[in-house]
Amino acid sequence: RPEGSPPDEQAMTQIPTKPAKPAMQVPLLDLKAQYATLKDEIMPVVERVLDGQMLINGPEVKELESAIAAYCDCKAAVGMSSGTDALVCGLMVLDIKPGDEVITSPYTFFATAGSIWRLGAKPVFVDIDPVTFNIDVTKIEAAITNKTKAIMPVHLFGQMADMDPIMAIAGKHKLHVIEDAAQAIGCTYKGRKAGSIGTMGCFSFFPSKNLGGAGDGGIVSTQDPALGERLAMFRNHGAKPKYYHRFVGGNFRLDTIQAAYLLIKLKHLEDWSAGRRANAAQYDKLLAGIDQIVTPVIAPGNVSIYNQYVIRAQKRDELKQHLTDRGIGTEIYYPLSLHEQDCFAELGHKKGDFPESERAAAETLAVPIYPELTDEQIAYVAQSIGEFYG
Repeated sequence: RPEGSPPDEQAMTQIPTKPAKPAMQVPLLDLKAQYATLKDEIMPVVERVLDGQMLINGPEVKELESAIAAYCDCKAAVGMSSGTDALVCGLMVLDIKPGDEVITSPYTFFATAGSIWRLGAKPVFVDIDPVTFNIDVTKIEAAITNKTKAIMPVHLFGQMADMDPIMAIAGKHKLHVIEDAAQAIGCTYKGRKAGSIGTMGCFSFFPSKNLGGAGDGGIVSTQDPALGERLAMFRNHGAKPKYYHRFVGGNFRLDTIQAAYLLIKLKHLEDWSAGRRANAAQYDKLLAGIDQIVTPVIAPGNVSIYNQYVIRAQKRDELKQHLTDRGIGTEIYYPLSLHEQDCFAELGHKKGDFPESERAAAETLAVPIYPELTDEQIAYVAQSIGEFYG
């Protein structure tokens, strides 16, 4: 309308109003609720580490490494300072150099491709399966060149990629396979754990993960003990023994206090994962009648840990605002595919190159799934989604 003219009363009545006060608050993740159940167990352990002052490579680090190796059905695991550093160190140990190519997904957290780029190598993107959001294994082989050195599948949202075809392709072309398992600790593919199939598996202990630390942390798993020894050297500036350096590594060490914290939480991980699956089953049932959304699909042979519960949604952004207005936390994982990120412009990609990744970025929304959710909270989230679509 022209400036200074009276408002259009009909238009004003059509503007939806926010509820004065949400009926319930449902955060995307409630770490405080989890910590409250463990505080009495955690504090004495933290105090013990501080009293001992073995704050780097203390005994709890080795204990955690052994426990994670056993949990992941692997022969070795090496603690790292973050999930990103786990990827970087893993690539360094495999001698990925400038000019090399690593095949991966464009629909994932930045660290996947960022770790490749940091070593001067080239991330080669392959579009995703629109059902699972993981890398489309039927498109991998066409992306292989004489510069390809590795494949880095991502086990996104707590569900493993289709590993048998990936391993067959890697074997045929003599390529390494680095499982980006940052969101996947404990999930399985045909009975095999994440991180146990490829050359190595890289995990994150970022606080929001299913097994989250009190800060940054990560670990690399492998079935090759010799590779585990190299990883341990590279995370400590390539030194063995102390002050004698065969390689230029980095400072990728996991703090002792983080290892002690994670050892306590690891004992509860299976129960938490079961709780997430139970919550997902409730959502699946309550949301089944809403045609405008698609709930997560778990591929046959897979067991998910639901690091996120991600739906496809018509009018995604409007739905997100609707849920925000009702006190429900949500997140978009991920709003922009990696091939569209400014920092990768020199790769020469354009919009439309990976249409399934781009469609997922425009349609997906994560809703609360953490194990401490109550039945009432889950019902409220589902009801609020239903209300939006009428």
